[in-house]
Amino acid sequence: MTEVVTAQAGVLRELRTLIAAGKLGPGQQVVQDSLAASLGVSRVPLREALKVLEGEGQVIYHPHRGYFVADLSVTDLVEVYRIRSLLEDEALRVGVPLLTDEDLEYLEGLIQDVEVAAKSADVTAVTSANRRFHFALFESSNMPRLVRLIRNQWDATDAYRGVYFAAASNLDQMNREHRAMLAALRARDVEKSIALQAAHRENSVSVVSELISKPS
Repeated sequence: MTEVVTAQAGVLRELRTLIAAGKLGPGQQVVQDSLAASLGVSRVPLREALKVLEGEGQVIYHPHRGYFVADLSVTDLVEVYRIRSLLEDEALRVGVPLLTDEDLEYLEGLIQDVEVAAKSADVTAVTSANRRFHFALFESSNMPRLVRLIRNQWDATDAYRGVYFAAASNLDQMNREHRAMLAALRARDVEKSIALQAAHRENSVSVVSELISKPS
């Protein structure tokens, strides 16, 4: 049983990466036999991982047809980011006053990792580095249940994040916003930190909404 669970976790990570990078694109069918073979697993952990993604709304199951990657939706994006705003504001309100000088140096190192990844234009690397920065900040709240709720929302929207990170101009904007956030964090300015994180989210929503609304 442990082996199956471990395999499922690994497959789930791979599927998230494929969706975030656009290698499994919106509306694309998930061909389980060929995907399981490429991942070197049986269909059992793949099927269980797909059920997790179905629960998050990232894939949709059609009887007699199988699983398909969900289409991107402005309505879905706006709803998730609205939920994120409620959760993340609370994490910052609690966490920012608790930051130590060592925490801030660690966060700066993570921002540098994001900037290095951005120069490579590797969407997967940017997505991973960006996530590490933000969750290090959320985890400063010492509220693991809250962080799990935030993580659930992030897990459901990596495909949207991949759309945003695909453009160099968006990466430059992201880097500027991170640096502004770090300055507010160093000043221990809770309300400004919350406001900058909110602007960071809203910019992403605005840009991605415009991109996915364009006719193909």
